[in-house]
Amino acid sequence: MPLSERAFRTHTLILKRRDFGEADRLLTLITPDHGKIEVIAKGARKPNSTKTGHVELFTKADMLIHRGRDLDIAQQAEMIDPYQALREDLNRGAYASYAAELMDRFTISGDEDMHILFDLLAETFQRLCVENDLPLVARYYEIRLLDTVGFRPELNECVFSHEELRPEDQFFSNAEGGVVSPQAAKNSTALVPLSLNALKLLRHLQRSPYSQVQALQISPQLHTEVERLMLGYITYLLERRLQSVDFIRKIRA
Repeated sequence: MPLSERAFRTHTLILKRRDFGEADRLLTLITPDHGKIEVIAKGARKPNSTKTGHVELFTKADMLIHRGRDLDIAQQAEMIDPYQALREDLNRGAYASYAAELMDRFTISGDEDMHILFDLLAETFQRLCVENDLPLVARYYEIRLLDTVGFRPELNECVFSHEELRPEDQFFSNAEGGVVSPQAAKNSTALVPLSLNALKLLRHLQRSPYSQVQALQISPQLHTEVERLMLGYITYLLERRLQSVDFIRKIRA
């Protein structure tokens, strides 16, 4: 078998890391060209291993990966960006865990072209290292991730009547994936109230580059409302609770 078929070199972001056997680690990675993959980093738990320190959670690394019969093997690993603050600050690390868990849940192995998602996660890890408003970083990430994986929420017209929304408080339907006008909401159930300010913020996140978002000053009440709405929608889509969300809430408490 030619070398190009047996092995490949790629940039990776480490989403998950688990002990495997006596000295190895099982890594879940996202890569630009090979999608989401699982690899074994042999001997990575040994103190004198050349891989130790290069396969930490939430880091960007350059890896030489050999294809295996059951699992691929990370033959070489060299750290590119450690995103050190994500391991030194518990709060930042909790949000990184959330970003990684979302990426893992919304992607499947076999989808090879993940350049957009790879860059989005790398940018989010970097922002979580330096920004002060971590919930805002998380909301921007959620909106962009949902856009890319095909669950873009409809924020400009009523998902029932398809009429343009008026500048007033609205509702949101998780099942329909978008905003419901007060008029259409009269005969609907299982809707989440959505204030006009929250809708404006979500629209801004959806249409604007991060450079136009990062300076926003958002009240705690608005943060809470938008977070509750986004987490409700994401939980509905995934049909499960996210462990990292509970971790973030424990840290806040």
